[in-house]
Amino acid sequence: MRIGVVAPARTVTEESAVRMKAFMALTYPRHEIVFHPQCFVTEGHFAGPDEYRAAAFLEFANDPAFDAIWFARGGYGSNRILDMAMPQLGPAARNKTYIGYSDMGFMLGALYARRIGRQAHGSMASAMGRDDKGVDAGWVLGWLIDGDRRGLEPTLDGRPAAAFNLAILTAMIGTPWLPDLTDHVLHIEEVGEPVYRIDRMLFQMAHATQLQGIAGVRLGAVTDIVDNDVPFGESIEQMIVRWCREMGVPYLGRSGIGHIALNRVVPFGVA
Repeated sequence: MRIGVVAPARTVTEESAVRMKAFMALTYPRHEIVFHPQCFVTEGHFAGPDEYRAAAFLEFANDPAFDAIWFARGGYGSNRILDMAMPQLGPAARNKTYIGYSDMGFMLGALYARRIGRQAHGSMASAMGRDDKGVDAGWVLGWLIDGDRRGLEPTLDGRPAAAFNLAILTAMIGTPWLPDLTDHVLHIEEVGEPVYRIDRMLFQMAHATQLQGIAGVRLGAVTDIVDNDVPFGESIEQMIVRWCREMGVPYLGRSGIGHIALNRVVPFGVA
């Protein structure tokens, strides 16, 4: 298998690429991972201008020599290339697997909405040495290369599923990039937000007409919560239960996804 890495949002360090290449050489020596040079470019906040990031993604996605696209990292910015990239995806792009999470939810959601390839929420290609000590990357590669299910979210039960960062999900509501999630179990996670903003995003999720018909919600990790100036008065789990009740869908419990070590893999659709 040949895996291509691109960075539709923010840049990564060459050191992180070396770590991942070394990990691949040790664990899957007969397979290849290729980082596009665009991954190491920085222009302001982004891994190069919008046009360059879109071109790098299209180059690898439309290249039949690659079997999968493993996104380098999140941050912010992949939404800015959707209009440029999605209409230009060709036949080779439909035969690939695309893996990432966080800001890459924009890419995964847009691809899933258009039934281009298969998508999975999972650790990204630059995570080695930070949250990931090798387990998360091993889960992604094991599932991708060998079909190993040990890294999958254990609550997957045969129903279709999808997983998103909550801020990304709510940003997609009302746009053509949000896929039809009817009958899906929706896994959500969040990082770096104050509780009131999380509550506000859950309000939007609960009342979004595009999300009517989902099978239920699972709550992943909510980490690095920004302090309120006064105590909010509800836990995150109390909030999700309340909003699921208002949404009219079951709250199904916790999920092992998020900006954490041991970030589980959730394939979109039926695993």
